[in-house]
Amino acid sequence: MVKQILEKEEKREISRRILTALPEWFGIEKAREAYIADSAKQVFFAAHKSGEAVGFLCLKETGRDTMEIAVMGVLPSYHRQGVGRELVEAAKEYAYRKQYSFVQVKTVQMGRYSCYDDTNRFYLSQGFLEFEVFPALWDEWNPCQIYIMYLAPQNFS
Repeated sequence: MVKQILEKEEKREISRRILTALPEWFGIEKAREAYIADSAKQVFFAAHKSGEAVGFLCLKETGRDTMEIAVMGVLPSYHRQGVGRELVEAAKEYAYRKQYSFVQVKTVQMGRYSCYDDTNRFYLSQGFLEFEVFPALWDEWNPCQIYIMYLAPQNFS
């Protein structure tokens, strides 16, 4: 079950617990702490199983017509069980209701690291399309792949 979380401290607690459990993606402490701090200010969805938050997703506005998945994480023991898909669906529905036209997400370009290849395949499987690669947005070792999705009524299950 996915629900929107409004309380800032609850957002920080959920994001800290989950991001800390994902060192392959969020192992740089300074970056992880920035994601946690920013999550308190963003639109925040948490997926719950047996009363525990097992995944979360944050949205932020990046333009008049676009929201971005700013950060997303799912506890490793819940990978490949539909939690990420449920979170993305909640984000798409929220953005559509708020009259945004697009959702975008940034990740490391396919072919650089196996864990990020999994991330790329996940977003592609959700219907995101490759938009652009910025080779040096973050740094030369982590080229930034941007995916985008048009929010049309037929995009919803």
